[in-house]
Amino acid sequence: MLINSRLSPDMFPLSKQVQIASDIVNRGAARLAFIEPPKFEDNETTFPQLIDRIQKTISHLNTFKPEQIDGSEEREITLQMRDNTLSFEGMPYLFYFVLPNLYFHVTTAYNILRHCGVELGKQDFLGQP
Repeated sequence: MLINSRLSPDMFPLSKQVQIASDIVNRGAARLAFIEPPKFEDNETTFPQLIDRIQKTISHLNTFKPEQIDGSEEREITLQMRDNTLSFEGMPYLFYFVLPNLYFHVTTAYNILRHCGVELGKQDFLGQP
């Protein structure tokens, strides 16, 4: 099944790549705005469910007002990871943690789809202007 496809046995499947990308942007924006991020169950098993998750993520991002994020460039962001704690100021958090993780998981999802024969091109990845 395509939704469980992965590039390598030790990598997450397509569904998890989408879930992680969604979580990264939801949590990233929420941390910069100093609010609690939404929690999703990570239980999507179909493409309509993944599409719904993406739409919920976009809806969440659309709730932010510029003044919620403005001034967060130097806000202290602390992340508890499995084995350690990461600390960032707001701007480095966005540029060196949120965006690279988002790009990695979206690119991996795109590559899984391409690897499985889905006809996608660069413009599909970049989106419409």
